[in-house]
Parts: sequence; C-alpha cells; structure tokens
Amino acid sequence: MAATNLIAGLDIGTTKIVAIIAEPDEGGSLRILGVGKSPSLGLRRGVVVNLEKTIRSIQDALDTAERLAGVEIGSIYAGIAGDHIRSINSRGVIAVSRRGNEITQPDVDRVIEAAKAIALPMDREIIHVIPQEFIVDDQSGIRDPVGMAGVRLEGEIHIITGAVTSAQNIYKSVQRAGVEVHDRVLQPLATSYAVLSEDEKELGVAVLDLGGGTADLAVFYDGSIRHTAVIGLGGENVTNDVAIGLRTPRDEAERIKIEHGIALQSMVEKDEIIEVPGVGGRPHREVSRDVLAAIIEPRMEEIFALALREIQRSEYVDLLTTGLVLTGGGAMLEGACELAEQVFDLPVKIGIPGGIAGLSEEVATPIYATAVGLLRYAVQEGLGRGRRFLSTGGGLFDSILARMRRWMDEFF
Repeated sequence: MAATNLIAGLDIGTTKIVAIIAEPDEGGSLRILGVGKSPSLGLRRGVVVNLEKTIRSIQDALDTAERLAGVEIGSIYAGIAGDHIRSINSRGVIAVSRRGNEITQPDVDRVIEAAKAIALPMDREIIHVIPQEFIVDDQSGIRDPVGMAGVRLEGEIHIITGAVTSAQNIYKSVQRAGVEVHDRVLQPLATSYAVLSEDEKELGVAVLDLGGGTADLAVFYDGSIRHTAVIGLGGENVTNDVAIGLRTPRDEAERIKIEHGIALQSMVEKDEIIEVPGVGGRPHREVSRDVLAAIIEPRMEEIFALALREIQRSEYVDLLTTGLVLTGGGAMLEGACELAEQVFDLPVKIGIPGGIAGLSEEVATPIYATAVGLLRYAVQEGLGRGRRFLSTGGGLFDSILARMRRWMDEFF
C-alpha cells in the first residue's frame, strides 16, 4: 500500500488485546483496513503483571492487523484502564484584565492550568484534563468563551488521574512491541466515542463497559463528561465463579459462560440441561441451566450495584434521561440488559459501534467498542486540534522486514 495517513487503536484489556487500523476520510468517517485480536496473557485488572507476555500479546494483535491492512504502523492510540484510575471535578478562576475585557485562548489555557493545580501524590499523574463548561461573570453553561467579554472567567474541569507506574508499564510494553504511543486514552472515554450519540450526551447517559478484568464507567450530561470510574470486577470474576460452582476447568467455565450463560435466573426454562466437563479426568455431568444462572446472577448484580453506587456519587443519577448503555464482552451475556434495568431502574441498551466501512461487520460487536472508540477519539480530537496522524511505511514486505529487524535486535 502506498504511504498514506492512517490511525491505529490498541485496546489493551485483561482478557484480550485488540488492534485496529483505519483510514479516515476528509469528513472523519472511518474505513477499517485491519483488525487483530490476541489473548491477553500478562495483565490483571488492566494492569501489567508480566511484561514479556504482554509484549508478545501486543505483537500478535499488531501483526495480524498489519498483515490484513498490508502496512506497518509506527504509532498507536492506546487505551488505559485499571482500578488505579481516579477522577475528580475541579474549578479554576482567573481575572480578565486586558483592554476591552475580551477573552482569548491564552485566558482559557490559564483557567485550565488553574484548575489543574491540585495536590497529587508522587505516585500519580494526570491522564486527561477535560473542560466541562466555562462561566463568564456568573453566566454558566458556556462551551467556548473565546471572543466573549468578561472580567472573571471560571472553568469546570474533569481531571482523570492514574498510577504513574501502571502508565509507564503500558508505554514500555507498546514500545518494546515495536510501536510508539501517540496518545493514551481512558478506555471508558474512548468507548463513549464509539457507542454514544451527541443527543445522548446532551440529555444524560451513562456507558458501562463490561470488560474481563474491570467494568469501566463514564457519565455524561449537558454534552460533557461528568464522572468516570473503574470498578475492579469483570467477566473473569464471573468465569471464576462458574468454574468453582460447577467444579469444571476454567477454560471450560469460560466456554460454558459464553455458550449457555444467562445473567437473570428468572429467564431460564427450568428443563434446560447443559453438559459440564469434570476436572482432572473426572466424568462429565449434566447440570440444569438454572444452576448456572444462579451462579452468574449474583456476581453480575454486584458489578451493576457497584456501578450504580458510582453514578449516585456523581449526583447525576436523576439526570440520566436516556439511561444506560452496556458494552464490552460482558454486554453480550444473555439477560445482562434485563438485569441492569432492574438494578439501575433505567432504560438499558447494548452499545454497538457503527458508522464504519471496510471490515465493518467484524467489529460491529460490543467487544470492539473500545478499539473503535480509540479511532473515533483520534479523528475528533486529532483532526480538531490539527494533529498529524501516523504515516505508514511502504507495503507489506517493508512491514515484515522492519518487524524482523526488531525481533533480531531483541533476541541478539
């Protein structure tokens, strides 16, 4: 493929790593060129616990995506999550003293810097600083104050922080896999770009990404993000419960959860039977699907209850007019929507990325929401700020040669 401007997203999850390469057109639409997915073998709850395994998993996903796209990528937009993520809302205030009292971009930058002046422990760093709204002389609800007249400018800012070492290990893993991190993006924020409409963000909505190691939450109202949180429970906890409750190997428990799992026990037909392999050569057993549902429902209910508690902390629980959007692998569990509606007492829908071309059918599932969201973030934020996207190398042959050189450098 000839050199062109492409973007690439890398969703580094607890159970899977997904790489997607896409080409944006002038209008910002995406054409998916390559998709790669590999098991995530070196992470726990979104945090790197085995660097070498994480590097190999990232390389496998990148290799597959590059092979399909026929190009080599030099940098990616990386998703970051984990239960070390924290968020706060902060306010900055400045005086506008120039002649005519016209507010300029440097004033906006100053008020954001003032809001960022918070005390952070040495082991934490700021990942995102997201303006929510500006206030000019007590007039609130202003999105862009540049050009307006005023003597006092305030800014409401959402600040997301993470552990320094966790972010460094993500950087190191990606770099040793042969690519650079163009930007890092909080995964629930990225997911929102893929599955939420502007109307939903205006009227009030929450998105809950049910991943393998964590459940990632983002709350939006009046067009801005208001609260983010990462809950340290996910699909792996459900799988472990099934493995213990049915006394079956963990791999079989994952298969049973995907093929027969259901999150709401009342939806199960009482005469449904499933076959459960034994452990260590023990014979297979037949178990009622009702028993499986009785194992899964309490854990899913716990995850939803913790997410509801986070929404209540945001003080926006009564303003979520459009309800809740579920996405991620856990959203594909039968009955998840129905159980969520009971717990949250809100309308719930499954979030599926759309509005894409190319390999669109392959990524049109909740599993790929974060990876697609990273691409949309790159388009909307990158093009909006005049950033230059990645330039690819030559064709597939150049990609293979470059990757072989990296392997030679690593091993010799």
